[in-house]
Amino acid sequence: MELLSGVPVGRIAITVKALPVILPVNFAVIGGNIFFRTDRGTKLAAATSRAVVAFEVDSHGADGRSGWSVMAQGMAREVIDQPTLEKIRNSGIKAWAVGGQAEHVVCIEVRQLSGRRFSTSCPPRS
Repeated sequence: MELLSGVPVGRIAITVKALPVILPVNFAVIGGNIFFRTDRGTKLAAATSRAVVAFEVDSHGADGRSGWSVMAQGMAREVIDQPTLEKIRNSGIKAWAVGGQAEHVVCIEVRQLSGRRFSTSCPPRS
């Protein structure tokens, strides 16, 4: 959860017309759940249908041979209660693609969290 909380951009994986779609979002982790802002579209549609989604963040060294990744899985829902909406809107989270001013807030209720660190001692390919 610490690694997940330490980066500003993640990727949400949803299903659209039976096909996987992965989209970048700015986000925050609050109370063990993932929150992001969005406008009407595929991410909000997934949230309003309470879809099961995956969310991923990662980081890697400049050499491309070390790093880490974290994946969260859970149920997406639109946040509609005013106290939580105000908290998210005041948290500084900006929407990725709409100039930061998205009206809707999505919560991913994390049910499963996994991750790994990786490194290799193999020399780079020539």
